[in-house]
Amino acid sequence: MSISEETGVSEPEETARRNVTRLEYQGKELILIATAHVSRESAALVREVVTAEQPDSICVELDEDRLRNMQNPDAWKKTDIVQVIRSKKVGFLIANLILSSYQKKLAARLDTAVGQEMREGIACAEEFGKNLVLADRQIQTTFLRIWRKITFWEKLKLIFGLVFSLGDDTEVSAADVEEMLQEDMLDAALSDIRANLPKAGHILVDERDQYLAHQIKNAPGPKVVAILGAAHVAGIKNEIPLEQDIEAITALPPPHPLTKAIGWIIPILICGLIVFAFAQNMEHGLRQLTAWVLWNSALAGVFTAASLAHPLSVLTAFVLAPFTSINPFLACGWFAGLTEAALKKPTVEDVERVPEDIFTFKGFFRNRFLHILTVVVMANLGSSIGTFAAGFDILTNLFP
Repeated sequence: MSISEETGVSEPEETARRNVTRLEYQGKELILIATAHVSRESAALVREVVTAEQPDSICVELDEDRLRNMQNPDAWKKTDIVQVIRSKKVGFLIANLILSSYQKKLAARLDTAVGQEMREGIACAEEFGKNLVLADRQIQTTFLRIWRKITFWEKLKLIFGLVFSLGDDTEVSAADVEEMLQEDMLDAALSDIRANLPKAGHILVDERDQYLAHQIKNAPGPKVVAILGAAHVAGIKNEIPLEQDIEAITALPPPHPLTKAIGWIIPILICGLIVFAFAQNMEHGLRQLTAWVLWNSALAGVFTAASLAHPLSVLTAFVLAPFTSINPFLACGWFAGLTEAALKKPTVEDVERVPEDIFTFKGFFRNRFLHILTVVVMANLGSSIGTFAAGFDILTNLFP
């Protein structure tokens, strides 16, 4: 199998020539269009190329979930936050909200729509009767693979990197849009920390290049147009002639065995130490049990209160933390969040303001929808710290 390459299309504009790449693979003509996801010019280029080329298939850098969100952009406003908490998807929802809000903020400044070039590709597929291929890996698979393959400290870097890089409120110029053509929007959100997170960068970019290349070269028909974030084009060009192990890059890695073990070992160890203390004498046992309860309750309550939660939510975290800390299947933040949701139900206005409020600390506390998520995270964080503090206290005072 050989691969040949020719960059350029018939129109004279240099920008268009630079952003369209032609490849030949096993008798198929593959046309890759490099785009910026908030660029009106990219959308115009997509229609121009599709109209001129009339391909058999049009590949878009979307999965089924993102296509549904694009077709019904207000669907997320019906999110049942109680169900999100119960299904343990608070972190996934926050990541999705941050990234989607970032795109919307940039698009608003450029007076365009998020993913306009993808919309144009979908419209062209319908208008010209072409095959539409959803070529990207499921976004939830990407997030979960990143989360389960990076260390605890890398998780912290990822979270803080997202928050602080996405909170930048500088103006977006034409030069910035041109720069976006060199870096995918999802990757841009992590551009400042990718050097420190090689595993995340590999999963976010390299694995998706493999998946996209596989979908593009196996799309129906001898001529295929693919609409891609510009950062993926170079990687896809390299991947086209190679064989991809799709099963390997779409499988969800199980949680690290050490994570599961720690979830059980710590509670069992703490309970064992408390039982041992009671075996020595009742007074010592009560003192150790009190230390466990107070550390867990106090720190869970303090952290929940720091999130400006309702007093009943704080009380919920305070009371339940010592019990949920010894059960890996429970977390006091879930109960505190559910209490907060029952007491301060998010309004339609709260949900609609998420894209603006998510980038400011004031917005997080003012917006009831975001505030509930904050309560969940802060209560769980306080309980976790309380567990380790209590364990250290019990160990250092094990023998009277």
